[in-house]
Amino acid sequence: MSSSSKRSSWSSTPSRNGSESRALSTADVSLFVSDLHLSPDRPATVELFLDFLAGRAREADQLYLLGDIFDAWIGDDDEGTPNTEVKAALAAVTASGVGGYLMHGNRDFLIGRTFCRETGCRLLRDPTLVRFAGEPTLLMHGDLLCTDDVAYQRFRRRIRNPLVQRLFLWRSLAARRKVAADYRRKSGAATAGKTSEIMDVNQETVARVMRRYGAARLIHGHTHRPADHRVQIDGREAVRSVLAEWHPDRGEMLIHDPSGWRREAVQPSVDKLYGRL
Repeated sequence: MSSSSKRSSWSSTPSRNGSESRALSTADVSLFVSDLHLSPDRPATVELFLDFLAGRAREADQLYLLGDIFDAWIGDDDEGTPNTEVKAALAAVTASGVGGYLMHGNRDFLIGRTFCRETGCRLLRDPTLVRFAGEPTLLMHGDLLCTDDVAYQRFRRRIRNPLVQRLFLWRSLAARRKVAADYRRKSGAATAGKTSEIMDVNQETVARVMRRYGAARLIHGHTHRPADHRVQIDGREAVRSVLAEWHPDRGEMLIHDPSGWRREAVQPSVDKLYGRL
């Protein structure tokens, strides 16, 4: 399939909620992944993702990256490992004709215009409403749904302030790396002290958001609890699909194609798997 024929034509119109709404062809093949948490400390996961981008992702029409692709992103000027390798691989995917769409996560929300220009990816707002075969589908990272974690939501509002981000990005790379390392340490300690219920989505928030956007399906990551949940919204059945976290020996993608929705594992080749033993 050539690059020109592979790119689907889609119309982008504002929804009643100000979120972007897209109508995609029913023939499109769309892949959804999140929560890879790529970092120098996870080389096997990086390699698994690069292999995915060089192979399976090229067979799709759209690739949706719904946040926390990187374990930390301290600015588009950080050219360290694995940032340059991943950017080059994403650029190759979009150059092949695959539409690349990226949403910020709670770890990589500083990805900016330079990254998008270098990779050919389009940055999506959280949330974004997309229609697949006429089905209104809401895309989110997922952290906005965890409203029981009041401390995190307060912290999120603070660090998403454009002024706070601008002040952070004015610092040197070395200073930013130090701040990011300190954040990861504190985040790990804070998470260890929270119950699993607090860190999961709030069901009332899920229903409210899906009702607001008129969504029949919600796709998100963040919680690392992959499953497809049936939910009732004002007497109608809807679906909440949670994406999986990636590991060195296994990843997972959610797929929409003409046959409908399904999940597919992403695994390293046998040679690479045994090469680590």
